[in-house]
Parts: sequence; C-alpha cells; structure tokens
Amino acid sequence: MFLSSLWASTVGQLLKLKRWVGVSSKRNQNVATTSEPRKLGTSSSGVREHRRKKKKCPNGHTLCSNWKLRVHKRCPTRHYDIRCSALVKVTESLELPCKYQIFGCHDIVPYYSKLEHEKNCQFRPYNCPCAGPECHVSGDIRYLVMHLMNDHKVDVHDGCTFNHIYIQSNPQEVKNATWMPMIFNCFDRQFYFHFETVHLGMAPVYMAFLRFMGDETEARKFRYSIEVGSNGRKQIWQGVPRSIRDSHREVLDSHDGFIIPRALAQLFSGGDRQQLKLDLAGRIWKEQ
Repeated sequence: MFLSSLWASTVGQLLKLKRWVGVSSKRNQNVATTSEPRKLGTSSSGVREHRRKKKKCPNGHTLCSNWKLRVHKRCPTRHYDIRCSALVKVTESLELPCKYQIFGCHDIVPYYSKLEHEKNCQFRPYNCPCAGPECHVSGDIRYLVMHLMNDHKVDVHDGCTFNHIYIQSNPQEVKNATWMPMIFNCFDRQFYFHFETVHLGMAPVYMAFLRFMGDETEARKFRYSIEVGSNGRKQIWQGVPRSIRDSHREVLDSHDGFIIPRALAQLFSGGDRQQLKLDLAGRIWKEQ
C-alpha cells in the first residue's frame, strides 16, 4: 500500500515536470522566432553568456554563442538594414581632434562626422596655386608664399594698385603667350595674379584674373578692377577675386576674369600682328 502510494506520487511529479519543461521550451521558441534581439549586455541567457565569445549575424546583430544556438543560426528579425549595435554604440561615443590641428583647428568632433568636418575645415592646407598639375605642394598661406617665391620664382609686389606692360615680340608665340604670375601684398593679405592665353572654342583670347590666397568667405570681401587701353580704346573689368580653394582650371573654365579677344588685343598693340603689347592697370579694394 505504501509503495503504491509512493509510486503514484512520483509519477505525478514527473508528469508535472514534463508539462513545465514543455511550456518553458515553447516560451523559449517563441522568443527565438518572434522577438527583436535584445540590447548588448541584456540577453536573457544571463551574465555568464555575456562574457563568452560573441557572434554577429549577417544583419549586424551581436549575439553570444549560446543565443546563436537558440535562434538556430538564423536571424529572428525582418529588419535587414540594422548595423552592428555594439560598434555603433562605441563609435557614437568617440570624439576625436581634427587632423588639421597643427594648422590651427582646435575642434573636437564626433567620429562619424570627422571626415565631413575635415573635408570642409577652414584650416585645411591650401594647394599651390600655380597652373598645371605638376606641383603637389600644399600648406598654409605663409608657407605657400615662400614656396612660390623660392621654387616658382614668382615676384611679390606691395600695394593695392598695379600697372604692367605685357609684351610678346615673337610672332610664333603670340597665339599662346603666357606671362609669369605675380603676388600682391594688400590689406595684409596676398593676391595671386594671372595673365595668359586661353581658348574659347577655337578662338584664342587673353585672360587676366586675380585669386585670393585664403578661403572663400574672406575672398568675397574684396573687389578688383583691370583695364587696358591704347590708341583711343579702353576695356574695363570689375570682379570678385576667387579663392585659391578653386583650382586654376576651374577659374578658366568659368571665364571669371578679364577677357580680351585676340583681334582687340592686336588693336591695343597698335595693329601690328607680329607682336603683342598690352598695358594693364588695376587696383584692389575692400568692400565696406
């Protein structure tokens, strides 16, 4: 009698345990197939699993090794554009100094916007303003001025007005005449002056333009004018100097400068087709 009662009690407990295990398994299965992955460090499998080797599913979710087995090696979420949450949390908290700190930038920027900041940083170095792709020198304005003087033999003139006569006496080079650029020190700033032959379509023209050795914002504070005259004729141009952030080619392609057609340049030169003689005068001023 006693043994029969003990046996019945044991069987009853086993049946209850079986039903409890079945419900628990079903709950775990539901979690694995319907729920979103939990945040890093809050997995229901406990703190012990957090310390074990981590896995990452193809959709970017970080999982511990035990949780990976529970979801049967398949991501339970339908959102396939989710990045690795662990790395996102780390990178979003990082702040780094700008790489142009040595040029004067003291900004501390978030990691995810560092490249964009450095792309437009006002302290980023300037490229050498000389024409052509041959020179790859870059640096701040003071360094570039010394580079232009020493390596490109560019003359530096003090003052905000200029008057220069450009002569090309070789008939073979009149169509492609190019003169040495100049630097003007004016308002404690530097301006780079070009005068050269360019082609508009098939027609050669002579183009003069001024570039500001600084950023675009400050360049817009200045104006300049150039004029050429001789034999009762005069042509005048007024413009805004372009920053050397814009390349030499960009300025030429935009035709943003003083353009003298070749036929008119020959009239300014006295009508002699065998030589070119142009007297250019100009000035630089600051807008109030």
